[in-house]
Amino acid sequence: MKFDQARWSRDDAPVYEPLLSETNERTVDVDVDLPDDLTRNELTLPDPAEPQLARHYTRLSEMTYGVEHGPYPLGSCTMKYNPWFVEDLASDPNALVHPDRPDESIQGILAVQHRLQQDLASIGGMDAVTLQPPAGAAGEFAGILIATAYHEANGDDRSEVIVPDTAHGTNFASAAMGGYEVVELPSGEDGRVDVDALEGALSEDTAALMLTNPNTLGLFERDIERIADLVHDVGGLLYYDGANLNALLGRARPGDMGFDVMHYNVHKTFATPHGGGGPGAGPVGVSERLAEFLPEPHVREAEDSTAEDPTFERYAPARTIGKVHGFEGNWLVLLKAAAYIARLGDDGLSDASAKAVLNANYLASQIHYDVPFGPFHHEFVASAGDRDAAEVAKRMLDHGVHPPTTKWPETVSEALMTEPTEVESRDSLDQLAAAFDAVQSEDDATLANAPERTAAKRIDQTSAARSPRLCWQDLGAEE
Repeated sequence: MKFDQARWSRDDAPVYEPLLSETNERTVDVDVDLPDDLTRNELTLPDPAEPQLARHYTRLSEMTYGVEHGPYPLGSCTMKYNPWFVEDLASDPNALVHPDRPDESIQGILAVQHRLQQDLASIGGMDAVTLQPPAGAAGEFAGILIATAYHEANGDDRSEVIVPDTAHGTNFASAAMGGYEVVELPSGEDGRVDVDALEGALSEDTAALMLTNPNTLGLFERDIERIADLVHDVGGLLYYDGANLNALLGRARPGDMGFDVMHYNVHKTFATPHGGGGPGAGPVGVSERLAEFLPEPHVREAEDSTAEDPTFERYAPARTIGKVHGFEGNWLVLLKAAAYIARLGDDGLSDASAKAVLNANYLASQIHYDVPFGPFHHEFVASAGDRDAAEVAKRMLDHGVHPPTTKWPETVSEALMTEPTEVESRDSLDQLAAAFDAVQSEDDATLANAPERTAAKRIDQTSAARSPRLCWQDLGAEE
């Protein structure tokens, strides 16, 4: 197979004029009444011609790999292509209203929010849903706060939350932020929850067990009903991490499995942006006994609502935990999720799930790596064996594809966690498989020198994470 290579290597990249040169400087005098440490006497700005500007930003875009360029198989992160029609809808002037307007002036928006609450509840098998949390991790934390409020209302002083060793790191963080001691639960030999270990960990101190199903290995928890019974028998709650809901749409519902509270990663399942520091959404669904603890405001049909003339209002649930974000959440992000669900409908969502599972299993069958656990659903975890998974990933960049998640979960040695999602065609899956296998056949020296064809070679990842340079002035700070 012929791979899609980068347009140029670092050594033969075309040279172009910097935007700022001696011939195009422009000086602007500054005369404002501000504190001395916030002022300057002059400001030099670039003044490029339009072709220079266009070429500069086009080149920057070509140096960045995104899901519009090709497959982006980061396992568990679910980086799938989002259709543009949801962006068009969120840009409609009719949607761009201030959230603090009175209910009677935003009935259309409240109607969409109410329908989304109902749709998400139906999809998850929940009785009520709040749209307020601004991200999946924030939804987790809100879910823990709801669990705390429930136990306190019952006069229970619970101190522990159980989290499997394959869980997302946010599960541990959310439980700790909620003030709980985190009890890590080891996996069984089959990669699933060790039910005997769970029985030993459960007690009257257990506030909740946080679980995703299928788990981060793509494995369905076959004992989920027994797990739910064990947790409920000690008075605990079963929390569903919605990261892997993409595998179940139209086929199974967390509420039917016995889960009491869950968050929805709408960026993973319902085609909203993946965040990257910007506004997101992480709705939370609950069973009936937890509905009165949901954040406020919540949206419901008004008492005078009729089928012919439905009206909606915002209100505070009886024992609300209060606000976890402003208003009803990030409305335009939620609108995109609502549009995606409405466009696909029941059959479309079920089909998306089927293709996500099919694509993962097809890709796993085409690569010559060990996949230690199965059968799996929307994602799988292969092992790089005696190779460094990070080295494999860096070399895959040279073959024109984005690599999978590496080194996690730690239950698989040198893990390559891969989730192709439902949007990829067989051709793109074959391209991914060919890149996997091409790296497998290369020597260690080649991997150690990779990547060779990207705009930048290896970076100091630790320093980039812990001491980021957030301003252009920082670039010369160490010279």
